[in-house]
Amino acid sequence: MPTPGDPFQTPERRLLAQSVIRFARDHIVEQLAQWEDQGELPRELHLRAAEAGLIGLGYPEDLDGVGGTLIDVTVMTESLMAAGASGGLFASLFSHGIALPHIVDALRARDDDGDVGGAQWLRERFVQPVLAGRAIASLAVTEPDGGSDVGNLRTRAVRDGDHWVINGSKTYITSGTRADVVVTAARIGERGAAGIALFAVDRRSPGFQ
Repeated sequence: MPTPGDPFQTPERRLLAQSVIRFARDHIVEQLAQWEDQGELPRELHLRAAEAGLIGLGYPEDLDGVGGTLIDVTVMTESLMAAGASGGLFASLFSHGIALPHIVDALRARDDDGDVGGAQWLRERFVQPVLAGRAIASLAVTEPDGGSDVGNLRTRAVRDGDHWVINGSKTYITSGTRADVVVTAARIGERGAAGIALFAVDRRSPGFQ
């Protein structure tokens, strides 16, 4: 029986859990072993998860998310695992969960600064496609010779006119080999964390490999 006052056991969240379990059983569990062997999820799964309201869970509706809080995201996560999904599947299907918040923060900052055009560009170019399941996002921090020591990143970005030129390598990037946008940590200043910036890199950018 649900504990009275338990925020994880409200009627709405019990329905959410049931919906997520059905989604996992219908679209994930039977195919999971094959995907694990192949080392890749089908892009169609991202579309289906978005249509089911899972990809956009926890993101505000004005950014094309479906709303919800961290508790809702936790209920979804636990329900997927309870239904038989793996940690690898969750990390790959929801890699935008560590990449997109940085873009959302930048978007909000542009809104606050009155940069309406810049905010709309970020929304249309990155946020909407990812939350709709049409694009995949990843976060690139870890480097081959430095692990996740963010304060000592060697990847460097240098402004060249209206563009930035980024030189460096990343490794062990969840969804990195199939992401459409890679939010990349690069150094624009001196040593230390204060000299680091994040760049939303389109995989179609010249020189991306």
